[in-house]
Amino acid sequence: MMFPDGSGDSIVKKVLFVCVENSNRSQMAQAFALLHGGGKVAAFSAGSRPSGRVNPKAVEAMKELNYDLTTHASKGIDAFNGQDVDVAVTMGCGDECPLVNAKRREDWQIPDPRDMSPEQFRAIRDLIESKVKQLLESLA
Repeated sequence: MMFPDGSGDSIVKKVLFVCVENSNRSQMAQAFALLHGGGKVAAFSAGSRPSGRVNPKAVEAMKELNYDLTTHASKGIDAFNGQDVDVAVTMGCGDECPLVNAKRREDWQIPDPRDMSPEQFRAIRDLIESKVKQLLESLA
């Protein structure tokens, strides 16, 4: 089975992070999974109604941690319909992504940081990093 990025089944675990716009929470979660996954995770993100851009606040927040989020793109969930993933994580948007075949589903109930101050945004970023680390430990 091939994913939208061309990766196949040789990756240990496939994780998909989903939020509505695919511009903040799911993008940062994907980045942290790539950073902390040790090559054992294929991390993806998508949105049910993608904004078409990654929020500059998210880019700046991740830049503070030496991660270049400008390499990411806001994309829709449709590319993942019918695909198998080990875990599908929704960020608290209420979307269930029924067409994604996930062995496990989690909803993290993380507030949308889009309109938050930089300090509040960083707190959400750090919460996402913590949740991703917990998820990765559960996959080991």
